[in-house]
Amino acid sequence: MLRTFLHPFRLAAGPLAAGGLLLAPVAQAQVRLPHLVSDGMVLQRDADVRVWGWARPGEAVAVSFLGTTYPATTGPDGKWTVKLAHLKAGGPFEMNIKASNQLAVKNILVGDVWLCSGQSNMETPMSRLRDKYPDVIAQAANPRIRQYEVPMSYAFTQPKADVTGGKWVAADPQSVLRFSAVAYFFAREINAKYQVPVGIVKDAVGGSPAEAWLSADALKQFPKYEQQVAPYRDSAAVAGIRQKEQAAIGSWYRQLHQADKGESPGQTPWYAITYAQTDWKTMPVPGYWADGELGPVNGVVWFRKEIEVPAGMAGKPARLELGTLVDADSTYINGRLVGTTGYQYPPRKYDFGPDVLKPGRNVVTVRIISNGGRGGFTMEKKYQLTAGGQTLDLRGPWQYQLGTAAAPTPGSTTFQYQPGGLFNGMIAPVLPYAIKGVLWYQGESNAGRTGDYQALFNGMITDWRKSFQRPDLPFIYAQLPNFMLAKMEPSESGWAQARDIQRRGLALPYTGMAVLLDVGEWNDIHPLDKQTPGHRLALAAEKVAYGESKLVSSGPLYQSMQVAGNKATLSFRSIGSGLVAKGSGPLTGFAVAGPDKKFVWAQAKIEGNKVVVWSEQVPNPTMVRYAWADNPEGANLYNKEGLPTSTFTTAADALL
Repeated sequence: MLRTFLHPFRLAAGPLAAGGLLLAPVAQAQVRLPHLVSDGMVLQRDADVRVWGWARPGEAVAVSFLGTTYPATTGPDGKWTVKLAHLKAGGPFEMNIKASNQLAVKNILVGDVWLCSGQSNMETPMSRLRDKYPDVIAQAANPRIRQYEVPMSYAFTQPKADVTGGKWVAADPQSVLRFSAVAYFFAREINAKYQVPVGIVKDAVGGSPAEAWLSADALKQFPKYEQQVAPYRDSAAVAGIRQKEQAAIGSWYRQLHQADKGESPGQTPWYAITYAQTDWKTMPVPGYWADGELGPVNGVVWFRKEIEVPAGMAGKPARLELGTLVDADSTYINGRLVGTTGYQYPPRKYDFGPDVLKPGRNVVTVRIISNGGRGGFTMEKKYQLTAGGQTLDLRGPWQYQLGTAAAPTPGSTTFQYQPGGLFNGMIAPVLPYAIKGVLWYQGESNAGRTGDYQALFNGMITDWRKSFQRPDLPFIYAQLPNFMLAKMEPSESGWAQARDIQRRGLALPYTGMAVLLDVGEWNDIHPLDKQTPGHRLALAAEKVAYGESKLVSSGPLYQSMQVAGNKATLSFRSIGSGLVAKGSGPLTGFAVAGPDKKFVWAQAKIEGNKVVVWSEQVPNPTMVRYAWADNPEGANLYNKEGLPTSTFTTAADALL
């Protein structure tokens, strides 16, 4: 019997032939919609809103919404588009689309839509912040805040016409766990202040550099990146590279597993409660084994710690916290696997049931795989076991043994990071969708190579505005926060250069920036405070996108310098109610240099709305820097509204 399987957007019809045989069906294209135009969507108020889709070439399509019908006819490519009249905030509404078939899109809200893009600090979900914001999550029931998460997708041959999946989801205590944390805090403030629905289009990829988000047209300004991406425009070559690299990585892990003495066949595994270790050495946790006797080895290192569990903790649900580990781990308690993580950044918070802990002696075992760097336990994080309202501190001496040494993991091509790929895969399909503006949090992946970041960053903003056909599209972005160890003396810093480039991006119209120098964590590229960035981005958006012209939306921003003798007097804008040195100490964070460009720490004081900077070591100052470090610890110039001053250099060119 001939069976026919139908695509959900196609009809099949076929006459019965003589003899009763079913002939092959003749397919008729039906109207279909892009993934974004779907149940629960948020449409942009007071804007030219396009609704689009596909059907048979030449087919008549009618879109009915709020009492008005908008006709369209598909072109030779089967695409149709209608433009809705300017809409007022409200809902829920229903939209009907009629052609040879009919579709209904339900539960539509009209409000403000923000495209939220960048890398991992925009991508970081609320689920990672459960412990920091339990009340916020518990109170997240707000159907007027919705998110659409665009799946990661890249393309090099041409822009994609549609995203690869996703759906609109309203915020509630469970669904909010997948929301971008920064974007959710932003949306919550905008919704509360303006009383309109807010739609978040989460369109971010961890680790992505700025060049990955440029269109093919914009990349023409950057021959280096054009050359870099050229080989990947051959789909067969990409498939071959991916297959070869995956095979090499798979082989590396298989050999690692086979060579690991802690899992040798026929031997008691090292994670077993019955394993009796001998000749294991000791190292302090937290810490990195490269700093000790083992040295900078890659491969597998096992750690064990015996602990005494009081009766009040035994037989209870528990949580094991192991900060963050470099790079991957499998963690056991009393021989039971309680958690595993495949890379270094996620916090290790392993919850397990009441049948694991027992009174008295218990053994925690951690198998760490170091792929190619400094393996170990990140400093100044929590290492503890909690159950029954009691906590055991796990810091201190742990025993360790090398399971096997290995060469670093074979390199692999991160195709999603190649120039233009993410624009084609994740931005191009969204371009017809009307938005209020862009939220952007990115720069970590460009901070180590800032030579062309200014051109990339400004070029991307201009490129997106051209692509959205919105020269005045608000572009609101986060400046990089403080990160890594603080240094005692003035020094060069890729992160400071990236921040200053971002500051200079404010020269473009309709831009706003959130300064985050006081929300980072020296030992975590993903700081847990996402409420402050969301709030400061909202302040910037309220001024730039919502017309709150009198709002103090930023901390002080460097404007100009005048030199008299050995003193440099700095002027600022966005001073609000006045300049202040936060805390009880003097104003700090400034460095000064003369013609030799050798910077030394400077004294500084506030005089009215200006700052005077000097050093007895620099009789003829030519340049001043502020907060010029990866982690500018102690930089404390704020305005009275409590907003920090941006990193800056008075030099015309940040890249000295």
